[in-house]
Amino acid sequence: MRQITLISLILRNFKGLRDFVLEADGRSISAYGDNATGKTTLFDGFVWTLLGKDSQNRTDFEIKALDEAGKVAEHGLQHEVEAILMVDRRRRSFKKVFAEKWTRKRGQAAAEFGGHTTDYYVDGVPVKQGQYKAEVDALINEDVFKLLTNPAYFNEILKPDARRKVLLEVCGEMTDAEIIASSKQLAPLADILGDRSLEDHRKVIAARRTEINKELDKIPVRIDEARRSMPDVSDLDAELLQEDIETMRGRVDAKTAELQRIQSGGELSSKEIRLREINAELAGIKQVIQADGLQAVNGQQARLSQLRGEASELQSRLNAGQREAERYKGQINRADSQVKRLRAEWTSLDSLQYPVHEHQHDANCPTCGQALPEDQMQAAQDKALETFNLDKSKRLEAISADGKLAAAEKNELEKALKTLEGELNNLQEEVASKAAEVTAAEATLQTLQTNIADPSDNTKYQSKQREGEQVRAEIEQLRSSAADAMGKVQAEIRILRGQVDDLEADKAKLATVAATKVRITELEQQERILAAEFEKLEHELFLTEEFTRTKVSMLESKINSKFKYARFRLFEEQVNGGLKDVCKTLFNGVPYEGGLNNAARINVGLDIINTLGQHYGFSAPIFVDNAEAVTQLIDTDAQMIRLVVPPTFRSLPKEAQKELAKQHGSYEDAEAAWSDRNKKLRLEHNDIQEAI
Repeated sequence: MRQITLISLILRNFKGLRDFVLEADGRSISAYGDNATGKTTLFDGFVWTLLGKDSQNRTDFEIKALDEAGKVAEHGLQHEVEAILMVDRRRRSFKKVFAEKWTRKRGQAAAEFGGHTTDYYVDGVPVKQGQYKAEVDALINEDVFKLLTNPAYFNEILKPDARRKVLLEVCGEMTDAEIIASSKQLAPLADILGDRSLEDHRKVIAARRTEINKELDKIPVRIDEARRSMPDVSDLDAELLQEDIETMRGRVDAKTAELQRIQSGGELSSKEIRLREINAELAGIKQVIQADGLQAVNGQQARLSQLRGEASELQSRLNAGQREAERYKGQINRADSQVKRLRAEWTSLDSLQYPVHEHQHDANCPTCGQALPEDQMQAAQDKALETFNLDKSKRLEAISADGKLAAAEKNELEKALKTLEGELNNLQEEVASKAAEVTAAEATLQTLQTNIADPSDNTKYQSKQREGEQVRAEIEQLRSSAADAMGKVQAEIRILRGQVDDLEADKAKLATVAATKVRITELEQQERILAAEFEKLEHELFLTEEFTRTKVSMLESKINSKFKYARFRLFEEQVNGGLKDVCKTLFNGVPYEGGLNNAARINVGLDIINTLGQHYGFSAPIFVDNAEAVTQLIDTDAQMIRLVVPPTFRSLPKEAQKELAKQHGSYEDAEAAWSDRNKKLRLEHNDIQEAI
């Protein structure tokens, strides 16, 4: 088993402890102090050094000391904790230093706060945060560390699901096949589950039960709605209805034939034929009269369409040329700007003189320090001047060449623009000319349309119109005489058809009733099928719950056998008979979170640590807070750091108070002596066997 023990814990400016050293030397010890004197701070410092959290598993907690107003009491301090450990007989040191970062900007008298820094040291050597974490992780897994160092962590900080996971990991998970094989009653469950897990099948059952329940709730409503929607057909007979319908349809057909005979009278038919002939003759006369005029209009319309197309094409060419002219103007402006810029650049460079004062050389040799000859000095000056003039000449030539190219480009563009503007003037004249042609053609077309001959002025057309009016009047007279007879027959037909519709409606009622009865039968059959399926699902659900109960019993027995004092309840039965996953710790039947005293809680936590330590093959220092509540801690192989509040004189048993009063002469002196003793114990430590 791997073992970690605490040799010493050094705290400086950590949560109010200015400078404190807890010397444990690998032994189990007790740290005494009144409430709020810093006992828990020792555990916080130990956990923070290794994991960056406090003993309550919080990363966001205040490391600095605070004043009564809750503000930082003193800035600029380094807050550090160093834990010196013995890891399998190897001494290791882990230290973290947390400090404020203050910077003073140039020109400012006061420094500004810029956040915090954290420095890390392993065995006295500065390291990066990642390396520090890797070194800690190499010692022990963080989750295991928290479980093995804090008796309250498992029951008070860890979530129920996480507690269940730890317990199942310790005892070993049981397979579904093992649990099914343990009970004959569960044997059918293997075939029911198939490839599914029990939990997945429970989800399938739950989803299907919910769906079936919804359907079973709907079916009676649907049946009731169907029955209430059925019409009353108690006085109807299907065969008699069909006979009556056929009889009435025969009467309708007879009256319809009679109506057609009246409407198709011989003289009326011949008059209508003659009227259609007259209308055709009128159309022929009109076409002959207007033929020449329409031909001229069509020809003019074709010419106008052609002229408009030509005008549109000319306008498009004009628009494109105008855009091209604008592009030339932009290019000319850019070329002109470039010419002016180069001219100014050439003038500025041409006026530049050799800067004599910048090229004066040191009169002494840079190597030996002796004075240089004047001829060498003059040669150097001449060479520098020659270099300057040569460079200036080359730059002027380059600028001049660029200027000539820009001027030439500008001239070419101006020539092209002038040519294009001439073409555009000609094109504008063509556009105006073509627009005049379009206007003239439109006027001609309007004149031709106005001059089309009106057929009503033609005597032949007028004569044919009069003949048509005469025939139309004769048709109206014939129709008027037959209207009364037709109206009577039509009224009789409407009555007969109404009677047929009523009979058909009664027949439809019978069909509706028959269809509704079929639907009700289908719904009742569906209800029986769903009910049978629901019963089957209920049985499967019972088997899954019985499986869970068996698993509960086996798992809880297996888990509880691993612990000496702690017992665990992993499931609770619900009102509906189902089981709910829980993870509750008990001691002598009393739940940890409901009624268990502090002493029992601590010992239960130690019992859990003992078992987990055996499982993980690891032991680490255990910090027992509020240890004064326990008169006898259970045995453990790990190092134990007891954090103890010394008892007051008044909290001692009466017999003890009486004995101390006898030793010191009075109760007052005994209480004073006891108080002095407690002050000496404040955050001191000694062997755990020497506890009060």
